[in-house]
Amino acid sequence: MSKPEILFLAHRIPYPPDKGDKIRSWRMLSHLAARFDVHLGCFVDDPSDMEHADFLRTITKSAAFIPVHPMVARLKCLPALFSGHPLSFAYFSDGRMGAYVKKVRKLPLAAEVAFSSSMAPYLARPAKDRVRIVDLCDADSEKWREYAETARGLMKGVYALEAERLADAETRIINWADETLAISAPEARILGSHEGAMKSVGCFANGVDAEFFSPNAILPDISSTFDVVFVGAMDYRANAEAALWFAHYVWPLVREKSPGATFGIIGPRPGAPIKMLDGRNGVTVTGRVDDVRPYIKHAGAAVAPLRVARGVQNKVLEAMAMARPVVATSGAHEGIEAVVGEEIVVADAPGAFADAVSSLLADRARGDSIGAAARARVVADFTWPARLGELDAALIRAGVRF
Repeated sequence: MSKPEILFLAHRIPYPPDKGDKIRSWRMLSHLAARFDVHLGCFVDDPSDMEHADFLRTITKSAAFIPVHPMVARLKCLPALFSGHPLSFAYFSDGRMGAYVKKVRKLPLAAEVAFSSSMAPYLARPAKDRVRIVDLCDADSEKWREYAETARGLMKGVYALEAERLADAETRIINWADETLAISAPEARILGSHEGAMKSVGCFANGVDAEFFSPNAILPDISSTFDVVFVGAMDYRANAEAALWFAHYVWPLVREKSPGATFGIIGPRPGAPIKMLDGRNGVTVTGRVDDVRPYIKHAGAAVAPLRVARGVQNKVLEAMAMARPVVATSGAHEGIEAVVGEEIVVADAPGAFADAVSSLLADRARGDSIGAAARARVVADFTWPARLGELDAALIRAGVRF
């Protein structure tokens, strides 16, 4: 018996699952592919990811992989400044994707799923007897609003405008979609409270592979270990700003108490400001590594010093799963129901953040105790099977049968 068919759209190829949004979209895609014949439409912004297209074709009914060149896409955003549309929508507006979606929508689909607000416009026009589901993930409009608060000059106005336009667009999506999802209850509340929103927003939270991210897993040897680590894609603005803030304002305070302490910034594509930290004051910038787990396992603490953070931070869940104590800002802790002081440490001001890190470095037994409790929390509440049950519930609410 053939499976029902669905359309799944993502703003970035869902494989390999090596960064936050791709982890979530891959879990969604693989889960849906077990129940449906999936037609996949996605953009590819890293040419090296195209080598995974053949694998994705093996688990989908059809697939379209549309290359997107960041510089060209940014140029497409310029007219949007005067059109009233969000810049991020213009960035992912592409005739090739539109043609693929139009072709697939002629089929008798059980549902259409858009991952991220940027892909929702491809489903904005309704089709008869067709369920439309949008995973907004985060309240992106809030992210741009927060960027605007710290920006200067022309960009301050651009970011504020994008925040306003995205909030309006998110509201329209909430109103036309049969089911709208967010990555956490706080994000869902923000989205559902937009002026003019006539529906509530559901929640489908991120999980973590607790068997893969396990302190008992057999891990490769690494040449260097670090007392403190920050793991993340360093070409993502929020991560880069977090690494720089920690290195400039927090780490010197830690080194005053622990002069020999080391800090590793672990993640691909660091920009010039981060590369300049390498070799200074006990800081090492590794760039991309084959496996982040051994760096986390050997650290006295993992930090998540994000100043702008939306949704659930995979880097926090992964470190917790590895049974390491995490020191996070309030924003990075949001959406993760971990007990502060017992399963996670939360601090925001540089001095408080430095004190929290220094305390863990000075008392490894306490760090191990927090790490053990953190792993127990992840295993109890944050495994992917449990979280994907929330996605199934959303499909059922929307009227999808499988």
